[in-house]
Amino acid sequence: MLERFKVPEDLALKVQEGTLRETVTSVFRHMGVPEDDCHLAADVLVKADMRGVETHGVSNMLRSYVSGYRDGSINPTPNWRIIRETPATANIDSDRGLGIIVTPKAMDIAIEKAKNVGVGMVTIQNGRHLGMASYHAMMALEHDMIGVCMTSCPPSVLPTFGAEPRLGTNPIALAAPAGEEPPFVFDAATSTVAGNKLGLARRLGNNLMGGWVADTDGVPIMEEVEPPRPGHQGGAGQASSFLLPVGSTREMGSHKGYGMSCIVDILGGILSGGGYGIHPGRPNFGHYVAAYSIEAFMDTAEFKRTMDEWIRMLESTKPAKGHDRVIYPGRLEAEETAKREAEGIPFHPEVMDWFKDICSELSIPYNLTNS
Repeated sequence: MLERFKVPEDLALKVQEGTLRETVTSVFRHMGVPEDDCHLAADVLVKADMRGVETHGVSNMLRSYVSGYRDGSINPTPNWRIIRETPATANIDSDRGLGIIVTPKAMDIAIEKAKNVGVGMVTIQNGRHLGMASYHAMMALEHDMIGVCMTSCPPSVLPTFGAEPRLGTNPIALAAPAGEEPPFVFDAATSTVAGNKLGLARRLGNNLMGGWVADTDGVPIMEEVEPPRPGHQGGAGQASSFLLPVGSTREMGSHKGYGMSCIVDILGGILSGGGYGIHPGRPNFGHYVAAYSIEAFMDTAEFKRTMDEWIRMLESTKPAKGHDRVIYPGRLEAEETAKREAEGIPFHPEVMDWFKDICSELSIPYNLTNS
């Protein structure tokens, strides 16, 4: 997480993991979600916050999910089912189920298939938001497997040379186990910045960096600008809400981010049989998870030893001027988890105010006092 998206220390109100889990579980319970699913949903959200991924934790996503349950776009008791299956694959109709609940169950299926035939891949159609993609990929780690997760999202990103959003932020996550080192965990949008970070920037009063968004003609804005208002499509003093692919411009490699986003639409959307990001569009999402059994390819212990060696090779790289170390995907999140286990999870006061309001509205005890 870039510094501009972090809650300043002088504003942060810290909450302990256990009390946050209790409150989040209670909110889902009041939405009519079955008890086991309430705990699963809370786990997905709280783990995002514990790893420092506030864009997909409770502060951003829980209020969105509450709105979805209330307007009927999310089904609290979906009759999700497998509609096509082979020994290595499955396709699931999610029945409008929330992705943070249905996707872990799909990954369980993928893991079981990988145990049997070496690889398991599951697509999900008619789904809803799946939260932090790496949560689902990381489920494979405890089974000595490599996990992958992608999600085809509603449109908010311009294709290279385009002036209309045609693709979603379409994240890709991959988790691979190591031996003594924290696992390698990559999780990133194929847009220049995750869409939820625009909301964080608004909350904190920070500008967007140049190259993140384009104006209404599709021209990348290469200087800092104020974040757009929700749903705003450009205007005096404000950038368009059109995000750009990774790379920002063709000269800087936006065709690569654009291509990767297309891959996610194909695997998470079209392959699921449920369309793709722009069709049928919000609130629909198409998901893809996969598990690869390491033992099906090589000795697991040797893989983990080599991963440790490889990770240490990366981290022993001479740092560039102005930097104190080289890191790899997963290191900072592991460090942040340890820190937040000891000190609590920092929240912006606006988030705490929302929790007070929703707890009062649902008659839930408010226990999120600053730790």
